[in-house]
Amino acid sequence: MNPRHPEIAPQLLSETDEQRQLRTVLRDLCAEASGPEDVRKHLATPRGYDEALWARLAGEIGVHGLAVPEEYGGSGFTFAELAVVLEETGRALCCAPLLPTVVLAAHALLHSGDRAACERYLPPISDGTLTATVAGFGDDAPTVTAERGSAGWVLRGRADFVLDGAGADLLLVRAETPGGPRLFACEPDPGTCRRTPRRVLDETRRQALLEFRGAPATPVGTAEAAEATVAATLDTGRAALAAEQVGGSAHALDATVEFAAQRHQFGRPIGSFQAVKHRLADVLVALEAARSASAYATACAAVAPPQLPVAACAAAVVCSETFRLATAEYVQLHGGIGFTWEHPAHLYVRRARSGEALFGTADRHRTRLAGLALESRSS
Repeated sequence: MNPRHPEIAPQLLSETDEQRQLRTVLRDLCAEASGPEDVRKHLATPRGYDEALWARLAGEIGVHGLAVPEEYGGSGFTFAELAVVLEETGRALCCAPLLPTVVLAAHALLHSGDRAACERYLPPISDGTLTATVAGFGDDAPTVTAERGSAGWVLRGRADFVLDGAGADLLLVRAETPGGPRLFACEPDPGTCRRTPRRVLDETRRQALLEFRGAPATPVGTAEAAEATVAATLDTGRAALAAEQVGGSAHALDATVEFAAQRHQFGRPIGSFQAVKHRLADVLVALEAARSASAYATACAAVAPPQLPVAACAAAVVCSETFRLATAEYVQLHGGIGFTWEHPAHLYVRRARSGEALFGTADRHRTRLAGLALESRSS
């Protein structure tokens, strides 16, 4: 066994009894409070999601702190349990900011190794009282700069299409300093940080333009570890998004199969026609491949960081393409009703298409996979 690429124990790819119970509880809660009409209703609110549901997820189930160590106010489980949450919330199209807060920001803090920052921010993230996001992580070069002011570090520049950027209480920003890129924590103030909501395809996942004008900030972690922290956080985000996409794909397939059994043409259910069966079978095969890719990425995120870059990129490609296929058939096989705005299929199509480019396109992931494979062979 190569010590740089430890094997993943097979049992880590299967659900435990506790994870199955968690899935059941979450599915019931989402069915009760996050149906398509609930989603549409809360999109019109200032924060864009059901804040009561957000509090229930944190208080009743402890979702926000599942992957946070107990010393920082969490439950001390792993990313595997969090992936169950993401799959079920993706299935219900829950629009709460779990991805930016619980996945990206929380894991950026954990990967940074900065105990002071973790002790300050992770407890309120875990109990649901603090929302957070990351900015400047996806750029090839930082578009925000940090400089020392009379009272400490300040940020200048802009970061665009930041997840939940207009509403998050805490921003973790990758910024350029004279010594190279570094990670900073910023609690935004309207006087020094202008936040402009962007019009995006997927309204269930809000994004914003952030413009920093001397915003006070505190360094997080060391300068030497900043790029590694950003890379690990993005790979964790890709594994999380893959789990979401599996849940969304499963909903699309289930809803389409149910409709195909009920809708009749020529005196028989449309699902009995071979052409429809073949299309549904193609989605099922793709979904099973996506489940496998997501499960592997989840296991790597939970226990084996050396394998995470490859697993996360592979899952990003497979799961995003599966979600796109599943939602396309969701619309097409519903016929005329599937093309109406009132039908929930449109919400899933928009989530699928926007997710394809969220942490890089499939082509960029394939290019990175090729580079990682060459690197592995040369070592």
